[in-house]
Amino acid sequence: MVAPKAGGGKKGETFRDDSRKVEVRISNIEAAKALSDAVRTSLGPRGMDKMVKQADGEVIITNDGATILDKVKVLHPAAKMLVELSKSQDVNAGDGTTSVVVICGSLLKKCLELLNKGVHPTIISDSMGKACRKAAEILQEMAAPINIQDREALIRAATTSLSSKVVSQHASLLAPMAVDTVLKVINPENPNRVDLRDISIIKKGGGTIDDSIMLDNGLLLNQKPCTSSGGPRRVENAKIGLIQFCISPPKTDLESTVVVNDYQQMDRILKEERNYILSIVKKIRKSGCNVLLIQKSILRDAVTDLSLHYLAKAKIFVVRDIERDQIEFISKTLNCLPVAHVDHMTPDKLGHAQLVEEMPVGGSRVTKFTGVDNVAPTSCCLLRGSNKLVLEEAERSLHDAQCVIRCLVQKPFMLAGGGAPEVEVSRKLGAWAKTLTGMESYCVKGFAEALEVIPYTLAENAGLNPMNIVTELRNHHANGDVNHGINVRKGSLTNMLEENVVQPLQVSLSAFTLATECVRMILKIDDVVPVR
Repeated sequence: MVAPKAGGGKKGETFRDDSRKVEVRISNIEAAKALSDAVRTSLGPRGMDKMVKQADGEVIITNDGATILDKVKVLHPAAKMLVELSKSQDVNAGDGTTSVVVICGSLLKKCLELLNKGVHPTIISDSMGKACRKAAEILQEMAAPINIQDREALIRAATTSLSSKVVSQHASLLAPMAVDTVLKVINPENPNRVDLRDISIIKKGGGTIDDSIMLDNGLLLNQKPCTSSGGPRRVENAKIGLIQFCISPPKTDLESTVVVNDYQQMDRILKEERNYILSIVKKIRKSGCNVLLIQKSILRDAVTDLSLHYLAKAKIFVVRDIERDQIEFISKTLNCLPVAHVDHMTPDKLGHAQLVEEMPVGGSRVTKFTGVDNVAPTSCCLLRGSNKLVLEEAERSLHDAQCVIRCLVQKPFMLAGGGAPEVEVSRKLGAWAKTLTGMESYCVKGFAEALEVIPYTLAENAGLNPMNIVTELRNHHANGDVNHGINVRKGSLTNMLEENVVQPLQVSLSAFTLATECVRMILKIDDVVPVR
């Protein structure tokens, strides 16, 4: 088909094409804004929680932006970008997952106003990028350096992160726990690298969050010991073996059935089984092992009643059903090597602990290892809670607080909280916009105004008058009180550093950068092409 010459089409054809582009942009922005407004009420210490009801009947109560958006079923492609945005913030900073979505929604609202005034999307996009880089500079100027050895300062940052959670009243217990667990897993050779997989969190119901503990030098396993065959419940001076083979009769590779019609042959089969298991148990005993951790097997039973009986006779403490993803953590913590075959079971592959015992927790039992040799850079904590919902939210909150401490280890700079950074960046960007010319000036001014959504929402969720509070806050910042923010507990404006409300620079930097990237991406879309 030959394309029509310019101006040779039907009357109004070009207008129709343009209207299509405008409709697509508006549709994308409206969808993303709707999702942003949905999570906006859960921002800040006085934010509300969401009850997420899943298709399988499971219920989650949380105000963690990433969790809410991850569980919500989103159909619109542009709204899905906000879900991915919140996940990126969770990976990058761990905290601020609600803030990043709220900022993105506010920026999109400003973009819509600019588009309606006839500003070209490319100009808006480039100006937003420029404004974001300038905002990052302003944030870095505001930030105060922090010493990682200053435990109290780290606890203040963790407490601020926990203040907006369901479990905020237990921040005095969970904040020090988050700080200590992260500080314990810092690798001295590479101090900027913190791997949160080196922290094990075990959840057990039947108590209150106040009963939660952190293990200083040891390990907790969710699995209980096998004592049904009369095996020991407590072992001192433990030599720990971690095995990945089965202590049970072997199976053929092919699915087959053996028919035995002679009693003597049947006795012989049972005798062979006993001898086979007994030889494995003897080799384990010979290595000096008296605590045995057995990996769960998917092909056949890892242990049988007969093998448990022989292990109990040999006074070996047995924990079965160790998950495959626990192996690396256990090996690192107990300084033992996983053994794939019984012939490789040697004393040098065993770990050592002063005491291994069964520990009752609520209505269940766990296995506790204490006094481990050569303390490894791993940490373990036991979270208690009255029900499953509280436990899961406590775990999410603790993880967010740990991410905040990880941010401070990687980039040791702190900002005041309570909307102070956003108002200061907004004010300085507004002043900078006046020095620019043309459309760029309007776009940067729009970016600056959009950032006020954070203090506005904080005030709104706390039941204060948002207009009065934000205006008063701008006056404070214009007079040089750069650390003034909204104190939702007192319902007034105070110096956030004096109130110990602080947050890592990394969280705000990441939120601004990621939100701007997402907005620029949505702005550049002018058509949706469905493909079969």
